[in-house]
Amino acid sequence: MNTPVEGFSKLTKTQKIDWIAINCTKDPEATKQLLKQYWNTDPRVQQLHDEFIENTVSNYYLPFAIAPNFKINDKLYAIPMAIEESSVVAAASKAAKFWLERGGFKAEIIGTEKVGQVHFIYKGDNQKLFRFFDSAKPELIKSVSSITQSMEKRGGGINNIELRDLSNKVDGYHQLHCTFETLDAMGANFINSCLEQFARTFKEQALLFDAFSEEEKNIEVVMSILSNYVPDCLVRAEVSCSISDLGNADMPSKDFAEKFVRAVNIAKVEPYRAVTHNKGIMNGIDAVVLATGNDFRAIEAGVHAYAAKDGQYSSLTHAKIEDGIFKFWIEVPLALGTVGGLTRLHPMVKLALEILQNPSAKELMQIVAVAGLAQNFAAVRSLITTGIQKGHMKMHLLNMLNQLGATEAEKQKLVTYFKDQTVTNASVKEALESLKSK
Repeated sequence: MNTPVEGFSKLTKTQKIDWIAINCTKDPEATKQLLKQYWNTDPRVQQLHDEFIENTVSNYYLPFAIAPNFKINDKLYAIPMAIEESSVVAAASKAAKFWLERGGFKAEIIGTEKVGQVHFIYKGDNQKLFRFFDSAKPELIKSVSSITQSMEKRGGGINNIELRDLSNKVDGYHQLHCTFETLDAMGANFINSCLEQFARTFKEQALLFDAFSEEEKNIEVVMSILSNYVPDCLVRAEVSCSISDLGNADMPSKDFAEKFVRAVNIAKVEPYRAVTHNKGIMNGIDAVVLATGNDFRAIEAGVHAYAAKDGQYSSLTHAKIEDGIFKFWIEVPLALGTVGGLTRLHPMVKLALEILQNPSAKELMQIVAVAGLAQNFAAVRSLITTGIQKGHMKMHLLNMLNQLGATEAEKQKLVTYFKDQTVTNASVKEALESLKSK
């Protein structure tokens, strides 16, 4: 691309593809063929995908997999996962089977409160501002009655509105800190609509407040937006068993339990380790969030902020040994929805939710937290026993063979060969070359 393009969004889909192929790729015809190869064969389904976002030219596939045998609160689940990374689904499935025989996972909702804020600048008498807020608060709530009516009928709505003075951090900065209950909806549009109306009403009411000077009446609203940091939309998932039931072939059970706890404690105090530790947790969480049509970027942002809530980035999981019992748990903020967004539009999302037995948002929070805990258990277990690469590289073997152009027959032979061999890029390449030369 050598020059800017004007009016790209107004081009037809075919015109967009032609422009991209000609201006941004070396082989335009191959580019066109590749993009069209990933279109859905059903024109109606493809149109649905085209309209999810702007300037769509094709679909981008991720593997959609199932991790079975998750027992959560005495109920069995097969968990859908959408992810590209080798070994994630296998690791989660292995952990699920391990804990299935030890009582399964327990999960509970600690809270479901979500947050939005109106950020504004006020430079005046703070006592007047707080008096004004007390008088205006009922009007704020009344002003969004048409927006909240449906949500309130289902038991949700506005929980509270607080006025917060943060002028010690930014000159004149104050905020309306608002909390909401959105039930089975993630609630972003609902919350943002309420906040924008709060902002309008707040400014209007300020102009009518007699105690304000003319300058004080002119409140400057900077922005109105929900927060993806939801420390009170929290779920806990845990597993436990007697140390003797841990049954690890690589080391005695007591040694395994103690080493596991030490590994988690290291992630609590060492941010370099904690980031990778939590990334592994998010392998499990994001895969289910993606498969169920939720916003994994929002989840990532909120989770990592929560991991740093005490002033230092730390492990999301915890482990301890108490009276001969090994306990491992996670507390994680998850603002998820099972209605709205893609949940009723994307065919694969609808299928994923059906596979999960059409959970409520609370149930989905528990399932997602369990997936993260299972993934972390599998990762830490590998790290303290055989090491992470042994299992990961074996799962990555097919990707390596595909990159090297192996035939199906060659892949079958090499998968068998590497069952008891170390998998590395060099060893796989050498083995394939040796096989081809015979």
